[in-house]
Amino acid sequence: MLTTFAKLGRFSLLRLVTLWLVLVLAIFLTIVIINWGGALDDMRRGQIRADVTGAIAQNPIYQELPASELQALIESEIQSAYRRVGLDQPFIVRTGTYMTNAVTLNLGRSENMISDHGSREVRRILLERLPPTLLLIATAELFIFFFGIFFALFLSRRYGGFFDRLTIALAPTSAAPAWFYGLFLILIFAAVLGVLPWGRMVSSPPPPTTGAYALSLLKHLVLPVSAMVIGALFGAIYSWRTFFLIYSSEDYVEMAKAKGLSSQAVERRYILRPTLPPIITGFLLMVITLWMGAILLETVFNWPGLGRMLYLAIGLNDTPVIIGSVVVYGYLLAASVFLLDFIYAALDPRVRLGGGASR
Repeated sequence: MLTTFAKLGRFSLLRLVTLWLVLVLAIFLTIVIINWGGALDDMRRGQIRADVTGAIAQNPIYQELPASELQALIESEIQSAYRRVGLDQPFIVRTGTYMTNAVTLNLGRSENMISDHGSREVRRILLERLPPTLLLIATAELFIFFFGIFFALFLSRRYGGFFDRLTIALAPTSAAPAWFYGLFLILIFAAVLGVLPWGRMVSSPPPPTTGAYALSLLKHLVLPVSAMVIGALFGAIYSWRTFFLIYSSEDYVEMAKAKGLSSQAVERRYILRPTLPPIITGFLLMVITLWMGAILLETVFNWPGLGRMLYLAIGLNDTPVIIGSVVVYGYLLAASVFLLDFIYAALDPRVRLGGGASR
């Protein structure tokens, strides 16, 4: 027993250290790419210099100053602006600061964005945009997951039937992204028919009562959720149905049927359980993507979630917000990969932690 716990401890420690090193490397590359290797800092310094110079030169209070004093004032204001956003430091020093803050989850303050409550803390900006994204994407993804599992099982029992052929024919629809279908849904149901709203989370101004607010929220959810479902459902069903068909043709499944086990018991024990590791992997990674949001989909529907926030942050070159989003996503992804090893071992007795599959 002690040996088992010692092996588990060594495996867990090695896995954590490896994932942490990979995460640090990913954060470093993100910082370098976002800042264009330091070129973005030079552009921002030039923009600050132009803004400060223009503001002071056009201010009538300073127009009577001698040229030397005016230039000294401009330089002083420029340096103050540099210090305010950290541009007084070299890029390598700023990168080290970003790295330290990111690894310790000290997300800092944004440079251009503010939360709805007026805060510049990146943590507050992210948390404020998280609930809309969770509501939108969780609704769609949970429907895709649970309906897809049950319908894939249904198709595996009726291989070659009408619905099976129909699913195969519709599977290529998952090649197009959700925002692509969102544009058509808006055109049909909002622009032409006028039965559903164009976008946003609720009507403007928001309904005063709880019931009216919930009804408005549901109406605004219909089109973006439908776009996500259309863009992913049939591909997921086709993939999972293929998994079920592969395992249902195994010899041990035929033996279980010959022993007189019911169809439900055979599906549960010998078909569904062996396919759970890849299915759980897909579902867990799908849940993690909730954090990043659907950037283009939320932009198309003007949905105030994390995806829309990240789109605005990229447009504003708000490095702390972008890095904060990527860092939290990286930590969630690393935690998911770490947990998946234990989930595999719990679901499939053939898997041994740190030792591959048992013989």
